[in-house]
Amino acid sequence: MVIPVYDKNPVHRTPVVTYTLIGLCTAVFLLGPLSGFTPAYGGGHRLVCEQALYFNRWGVIPAELFHGKLPPGRLDLPAGCPVPHGYGKSPFLSVLTALFLHGGWVHLVGNMLFLWVFGDNVENRMGRVRFALFYVTAGYLATYGFAFGHSDDAQSLVGASGAISGALGAYLYLYPKSRVTSLFPFLFFIPLRFPAWMVLGFWFVLQWLAAQTAQGGPGVAYLAHVVGFAFGFLCAWVCYRPRRKVRLVITPTQGDIQP
Repeated sequence: MVIPVYDKNPVHRTPVVTYTLIGLCTAVFLLGPLSGFTPAYGGGHRLVCEQALYFNRWGVIPAELFHGKLPPGRLDLPAGCPVPHGYGKSPFLSVLTALFLHGGWVHLVGNMLFLWVFGDNVENRMGRVRFALFYVTAGYLATYGFAFGHSDDAQSLVGASGAISGALGAYLYLYPKSRVTSLFPFLFFIPLRFPAWMVLGFWFVLQWLAAQTAQGGPGVAYLAHVVGFAFGFLCAWVCYRPRRKVRLVITPTQGDIQP
């Protein structure tokens, strides 16, 4: 596990999209049932049921992306929770809404930290509109990539991890030598500075290995991280790789008029 906290890579304009995404994710979480700041959801067992219904309604259920909206009886609900009679939901649009939901404070803070450290530079390079489109596209591809490998999973998938992983992949290609200060738990959280290629490369290897060993059940969607990261890196490679300059040499032909 690696926790980036700062990168020595200044931007030339305010990263409006990055800050807006952080603000929206934070606001949605504070207004949701997990923050503890919204008493309307109740407490005790009722709160547990409200949380499950909330994530089923606004989160992604992988099985729904390939088989259509699940009947209420197939929803993954805690024991004793009432089965809803039904609710309006578009599985395709739920991928978008799930990008702004998080399963707890640690989940939220961790994702927003990664977005804050790496998102601003990618936005600065791509531009605001392109970065916003890139972010959403990475989120969709990462989610569908995970769902493809778990096509019968009825558990909700939430979080911006897939989209943010896309930003990490793009950052690795665009700024591989930038110095990133990070905390490593196995090194007693001592802040150390390494080049981005080392920090993000180490992070990606961990996600890849975890995706190979992760089984079905609740936990981290490592496969979504891998897919999002790969898309971000390839997208940056295609759009921002150095172009070869072709020098055009015009050779006079026999019919040309010579001075």
